[in-house]
Amino acid sequence: MTVPGGWGRGASVAGLAAVFLAAIAVQAAAIAQTWGGWYWVPGAVSAAVVCVPALLGLRRPLWPAVAGFGLAAAAVLVRLAGPDLPAEPSPAMTLGLAVLTGSALRTLAPVRAAAVAAAGPVLIIAGQLAAGTPSGGLAALTALDGLVWLAAVGAGLPLRLLDARARRVAEEVRRDERLELARELHDVVAHHITGMVVQAQGAQVVARRNPEQVGEYLGEMEAAGTEALAAMRRVVGLLRDADDAAPASPGTERLGALVERFRRQGPEVRLSMPDGAADAQWPPEVTTTVYRVAREALTNVLRHAPGARSVTVTVERAPGGVTVEVADDAPAAPARHPHRGGYGLIGMRERVESLGGSLRAGPRPGGGWSVRAELPVPAGEPK
Repeated sequence: MTVPGGWGRGASVAGLAAVFLAAIAVQAAAIAQTWGGWYWVPGAVSAAVVCVPALLGLRRPLWPAVAGFGLAAAAVLVRLAGPDLPAEPSPAMTLGLAVLTGSALRTLAPVRAAAVAAAGPVLIIAGQLAAGTPSGGLAALTALDGLVWLAAVGAGLPLRLLDARARRVAEEVRRDERLELARELHDVVAHHITGMVVQAQGAQVVARRNPEQVGEYLGEMEAAGTEALAAMRRVVGLLRDADDAAPASPGTERLGALVERFRRQGPEVRLSMPDGAADAQWPPEVTTTVYRVAREALTNVLRHAPGARSVTVTVERAPGGVTVEVADDAPAAPARHPHRGGYGLIGMRERVESLGGSLRAGPRPGGGWSVRAELPVPAGEPK
């Protein structure tokens, strides 16, 4: 069973809140021991009000960061005003500011992220100046604050770089998929235009022998032209490459060879197709997508499901379209978590959705993994 993403985020927030509470409690106990009396209260309260924005800013840290650093600056100003209180920012407060800094460095635009990161050292130096005459304890506190800030920067920057790399690779996958679809435009156009040429040739012959039947041929040519335009609209928007050399469009008749090839490399693969599916005259972009979804899903089984013993590839005629599903019986594995799917899944979804279809990938109720694509077949096309 897949744990929803919201639960995981909730557990992260709860865990971080527990860390904050523990830090505030340890800090309060230390101040009560060394300062005595109620001196622990201001530091605990100021740390708590800074840690709350830190919890709220894990995903959108801009305004929580502004609020958190503003509250920390207010605590430093109160200490500067004269009351004999422990120095700020305290270690617990610095921990909250570190979380805000790391979140900002990971998600905010460069200028804003740099501003939030720079606010940390400024606040630490201001706190040291507000505390008055330097002492050994104050120097140790400042060093600790500085180390926590460095740890936040050291965590936030690598995560930012990893996120940027993931976005860049995802965009490359989408672009490659669109380029591949664009190269198939030649096949799509040829499929429809060839039929129109044949009908035009037939109309010329009929015009010489039986002119009154020419209108029937012209109507068929008009219908074929309308279908060609509809098919082109589904693909031409993805055109990104002037290279018109296109590979042959594989149809459902090649699924048998695909299954046989994968059967020799991995687990037992079974193919289920309705009678006559191999001869079905679906639009070329639909048959190509059925083939490529099956190929990509089988490739993912070989790469990510070494425990799979059997795989089933099912092609079905559905109301208004075609459905292809690839299901295996592999045990659950973290690498196949739907929110951590490989970039092949991005390419499959890009291709399917460009044709107006939908794609779902995830664990099966009885165990194993399933990739299911539903592709519409436009009205008037054979199903």
